[in-house]
Amino acid sequence: MIVFEGKRYRGVTLRGGAFVFRYTDAGGREHRHKYQTLDDALVQYHEKKARAKRGQKMPPPGVLRRNRVTVSEILRDALAYSKERKRSYQTDMPRFELLDNLLGKNLAESLTPKEIESTLNRLAEDERWAASTFNHYRSLISLAYRLAIRDRGLTLNPARSVPHRREDNSRVRFLSQDEEERLRSVIAAKYSWHLPELELALQTGIRQGSQYGVTWEMVDWQMRMLNIPRTKNEEPLHVPLNDAALTALKTVRARGEREGRIFLSQRSGQPLEHPRHWFEPALIEAKISGFHWHDLRHTFASRLRMAGTALEDIADLLGHKSLMMTKRYAHLGPSRLHEVVARLSRMKPKSGTQSGTSLNKRTGRSMISFLN
Repeated sequence: MIVFEGKRYRGVTLRGGAFVFRYTDAGGREHRHKYQTLDDALVQYHEKKARAKRGQKMPPPGVLRRNRVTVSEILRDALAYSKERKRSYQTDMPRFELLDNLLGKNLAESLTPKEIESTLNRLAEDERWAASTFNHYRSLISLAYRLAIRDRGLTLNPARSVPHRREDNSRVRFLSQDEEERLRSVIAAKYSWHLPELELALQTGIRQGSQYGVTWEMVDWQMRMLNIPRTKNEEPLHVPLNDAALTALKTVRARGEREGRIFLSQRSGQPLEHPRHWFEPALIEAKISGFHWHDLRHTFASRLRMAGTALEDIADLLGHKSLMMTKRYAHLGPSRLHEVVARLSRMKPKSGTQSGTSLNKRTGRSMISFLN
């Protein structure tokens, strides 16, 4: 029996430099198969476990062979699922394409957790991914395997064994006034068509996916509200529009569009799905580093907090279900804790005591007596 990473794999042994998988078929006959790698042996081990859960025995030799479906095929299945079921389909497409280019030619059942992890690690280093981006790609591969287990007879999901990276959700990066001036200057000079997109993000704090999914039907001009029927957390969001946000929307409306999606391509007239083609080059030219579109949302919330806005109100504006996520902005504004600790400096010792301390005769411990 092999013990690997703290787990026991009964029926798998190491003999003469090869990994041996032993099993009993449906006819009661015992068989042994040799494999060059532990991963190959564990593929058969997990198939045996999956069959056992279904009340089935392993097939006899000659029948035990790998499913010939490729990674490319299961990725296509997952992309079709994303198109039908997921709101993130537009952002999933390029990610599935990248995974297909790197892993698509492999047989799905031959791909090991180590191969998946090393591929994602290499990409993360080359592209300077955040931990959340790494986790998104891992989740997409795992989704493809889960669907393949359900629909194509696969028995193992190697992506499940690829560890998540720890995400730093406490990170708060926001634009300084100087950075905003430089960024606006570059966008006005080279990407002026997109200035209303930047303005709406700064004045509402809505997520990128929500902003580029907004339609004219969601704008209530009379009540000065942007009514988004469903957000990332599956809840509706009602965003009040200030003068700057309304001006940005009126600028876009003056281009002639009155229905459908608000933000369209200047060249093709098709709905925009993201701002990467202009926002990232603008950041580079403005010499602003370590900044992403989502940080415009942080800028919105941070500036509200620095202006003294209560965390509860910021949470409502951002669409947070609880204050846990909103508390990352707590240190930026006036805090009641400053008032709490300030009370100490206002406390005075009782008159008649020399040092403000006395000894408890019963316990022998020092007591500090103060007037409230």
